[in-house]
Amino acid sequence: MAFILINIGSNLGNRRLNLSRAMRAIGDAFGDFEMSHVVESQPWGFDSTSPFLNVGMAFSSDLPPEELLSRLQEIERSISPAPHRDGEGRYADRVIDIDIVAIDSIMLDTPLLKLPHPHLEEREFFLRPLEEIAPGWRHPATGLSASEMLSSLQNKCENS
Repeated sequence: MAFILINIGSNLGNRRLNLSRAMRAIGDAFGDFEMSHVVESQPWGFDSTSPFLNVGMAFSSDLPPEELLSRLQEIERSISPAPHRDGEGRYADRVIDIDIVAIDSIMLDTPLLKLPHPHLEEREFFLRPLEEIAPGWRHPATGLSASEMLSSLQNKCENS
């Protein structure tokens, strides 16, 4: 069984209800889980006036990474079939977004999935929940914990 770390976000509709529906579906599909507190953040990578609510989850699964991704995408589509990108491929507002942040210490780079998440170290809304639910987890390439990545990110923001 692998230790799975995901992040769920929503910036459209009833954001808390959207998160709750996703967490319930993930619990039904994978069993027991840990969850972080909810974090509110501004959209990352695109302009929007609708802030996100994000929550981190940790659970175990024996599914291969790409099958796990497929199952999580099915859960996304069951909540909202709307795409996460606009017609030009840019990020867009969304009812629900489920990202795999990491699976154990696996490093993976395929056309479908990159692990750990390639933008992990740039996203406070990934790092705060990760720090809470998996304080001992370390990035397999850098060896940094979520707390250390968060501190580095905050230092970059203060110096820019």
